[in-house]
Amino acid sequence: MLAETGIPTKEDLLAVTPPDERFAKGPVVVVECFQEIPCDPCVDACAAGAITKDRDINDLPRVDFGRCNGCGVCIAQCPGLAIFVVDRTYSAAQAVVRIPYEYVPVPEKGQYACGLNRAGEEMGWFEVVRRISDGKNKTAVLWLAVPQDLAMEVRNIRAGGFRNNG
Repeated sequence: MLAETGIPTKEDLLAVTPPDERFAKGPVVVVECFQEIPCDPCVDACAAGAITKDRDINDLPRVDFGRCNGCGVCIAQCPGLAIFVVDRTYSAAQAVVRIPYEYVPVPEKGQYACGLNRAGEEMGWFEVVRRISDGKNKTAVLWLAVPQDLAMEVRNIRAGGFRNNG
């Protein structure tokens, strides 16, 4: 399905999803990179050494969830926009999903963004609780507060799809 639609299968996602025990410890990276291409900026970006490749630059990145501290430095370094950080400890009702975003304008903290799943379907309106823009590589990182059951679903926002109230 991935090769035909660009949307990973349930099996693809299960292979890269942290275990529930790791989610319970705080923010953790989810690397949704499924194509063997010559790329490894995520490996260099991870000071904790949690993201590695086996032998070849074409290998898929692997995550040692025990070493990941959820810092998110890797998110903006991924040219494929395939890295996210999920924090299921944000609150009992909500998780925070940190997503890369490369369109302008970029929503501000406190605005609400129309969240999309991997197929581009609208999942609802979610508050931007933080925005990080370093200005170096033009990739902002948005922190969206989403319902717990959507933490592994929301992966983007609609360009220009944000507003000042919920």
